[in-house]
Amino acid sequence: MMDLIETTPKMDLAIQDSAHLVEALRAYHAIYSPLLQRREQREAAHASLQGLLATLPRKSIEPMVLAVDGVAPTAVRAMQSFSSAGQWNDERLVHQHWKEVEVDLGGAEGVLMVDGSDVPKQGSHAVGVKRQYCGALGKRANCQAGVCVGSGSSQGSTVLDRRLSVPTAWRTDEAYAARRTPCGLPPALTCTTKPEVAQEMRAAVVQSQALRSRWVVADAACGGNPALLDGVAGLGLWDCAEVPHSTRVWEARPATHVPPWRGRGRRPQRERLVEGAPAARTVLEMAGALPAEAWTRQTITEGSQGPMVADFAAIRVIAVRDTLPGPEVWLVRRRHSETGELKTSLGHAPVDTALAKLVHMSGMRWPIATCVADSKPLLGMGDDAVRSGTGWHHHMTLVILAHFFVVRMSLR
Repeated sequence: MMDLIETTPKMDLAIQDSAHLVEALRAYHAIYSPLLQRREQREAAHASLQGLLATLPRKSIEPMVLAVDGVAPTAVRAMQSFSSAGQWNDERLVHQHWKEVEVDLGGAEGVLMVDGSDVPKQGSHAVGVKRQYCGALGKRANCQAGVCVGSGSSQGSTVLDRRLSVPTAWRTDEAYAARRTPCGLPPALTCTTKPEVAQEMRAAVVQSQALRSRWVVADAACGGNPALLDGVAGLGLWDCAEVPHSTRVWEARPATHVPPWRGRGRRPQRERLVEGAPAARTVLEMAGALPAEAWTRQTITEGSQGPMVADFAAIRVIAVRDTLPGPEVWLVRRRHSETGELKTSLGHAPVDTALAKLVHMSGMRWPIATCVADSKPLLGMGDDAVRSGTGWHHHMTLVILAHFFVVRMSLR
């Protein structure tokens, strides 16, 4: 019988179980309240957490306030101001949150994960809303696109950080000029791709030293960007990133040289492949050439579907960097035992890394997706109904804290 390779335990979030944890929530809020300067802000943060943890069909500001404080119009306006334009530094809360995650989920083999938090939007005035690919719908639609970084370990998983991904058109297209100021778009904001935003957040977690991390897992959007993978290695982490089947690698490091100067023009300085060196091959071609004995059948937990049986093969290859040989990495192939679906990952990890560990990492992308998916219906992640960038980040910060409160209570 095959051993089951566990990723992280599935966190069955049940917010109705937290209704009686009044004192626990008060103690949890007390961890963060010193980071809020004013009493009104501390009270609003506590009320927000109560509202996000309540069993409400929609968790925008008004229904949450009515559920917590009753019919109080002034309370609704105060909460709207707190969320949309409040001058409180949510980054301080996020950094404290990382320390709390280390207490309950920290481990030497901690994994940083990335997932999108795209939310369809009917209107067009909220910051960053544009017709673009929406992961929640699996197609292009009018939506607001966010990026979440999470942490996973053998104890469980949660969301660490969040960042709104603002389309370039919002900064450069005159058609969006009238929306920038009302939405509070920071003048210094640079428009970066989702993988670049994720890399910035990962780097911030690592550099804070608040949470132990060893691995980074990523989807093909990041795996197809060699500069981002090299950035992970530059942080001193190992990675396992899915890559497109068209990604090229070498089976062995090809010879390179600096061509001799022929006496004319500039003297060559850049290395090139020597004449006759083998061409890099696609990972799909290399998978087809693997002998049957190279594959090993494994059972791995991934997602909400339970254990999955697949065949795995892992070999060392040479990555391509700007047409030249780059770092030596792991090529990990996964073939579904029933459908035959192939997935490929490249991993920057030591040569003595066990196959079981590579298999484990190939299945470590689902926990963050589950965290985000659970947070939308249960904790109102997509119910912010605010227009400003400040409001979006404030709301997402409180959702992240609410999610980890439920995770912490389920563990304890």
